[in-house]
Amino acid sequence: MSALDDHAFLKMNGLGNEIVILDLRGSAHVVTPAEARAIAGGSDSHFDQLMVLHDPVTSRAAAFMRIYNSDGSDSAACGNGTRCVAWALAREGAPDELVLETASGALASSRIAPELFTVDMGEPRFDWREIPLARDVGDTSLFDLEVPGWPGLGRASAVSMGNPHLIFFIRDPMSYHFDTLGPLLERHPLFPERVNVSFAEVMSPTHVDLRVWERGAGPTKACGTAACATAVAAARRGLTEREATITLPGGDLDIFWRESDRHVLMTGPVELEWEGRLPASLLRQRESVEE
Repeated sequence: MSALDDHAFLKMNGLGNEIVILDLRGSAHVVTPAEARAIAGGSDSHFDQLMVLHDPVTSRAAAFMRIYNSDGSDSAACGNGTRCVAWALAREGAPDELVLETASGALASSRIAPELFTVDMGEPRFDWREIPLARDVGDTSLFDLEVPGWPGLGRASAVSMGNPHLIFFIRDPMSYHFDTLGPLLERHPLFPERVNVSFAEVMSPTHVDLRVWERGAGPTKACGTAACATAVAAARRGLTEREATITLPGGDLDIFWRESDRHVLMTGPVELEWEGRLPASLLRQRESVEE
């Protein structure tokens, strides 16, 4: 019998980014990649990230979050999921301002309205070793990336927001064959931990349209860390101001790259879709399929 049998969960979305939340505070169980994949395959709808809550490491935090992509791989950060977790904790009485611990550091969240939250995503990283890249490409704000079969794709930017991001600023992102380019770029040899891929079009100094191929999840309606990385990359290159609206297929995120401490603040909505319990046979069913 699995520790997850009949366990309660929340199905939420942050701007269309499909999120499942499991609260394992008080339990020593750590979700395995196989269990994360089982939840993805056994849910009534596909999810982009699984957010699992554990007891906090320090007294100042409300919880420690482990984040999984839909393929069972780990993710160090998920901005849309963090907002959903903050809402779930607020529903049970947590304060409007709280701290959540993750593998990449602590994230502070503030409730702006009943279903609107701002998350301090921390300071972006630009050093090739921290992103990480397989080699030094020089200035990570603008470098040449060879993509076989796509010579006209253009120059790229790379940023870490706790997870690696590759950004192309192009015209008409919808015209590109994302289903082909996404997996090709995600596993490009320059990125030893794979990478989230963003195609962005600057509409004005305060507005960017964005499409995202999410590492371990595929095309997504929204990705909070990608929106942050794109806003930072655009500001670094002088394409936008330090505060901009990032429009994704799921809607808008407001991103502010604060000059005083270089932290990135992300503001956006959340929505509870439904609540359920994991079927007792979920993991065993998935294991038999994978065999």
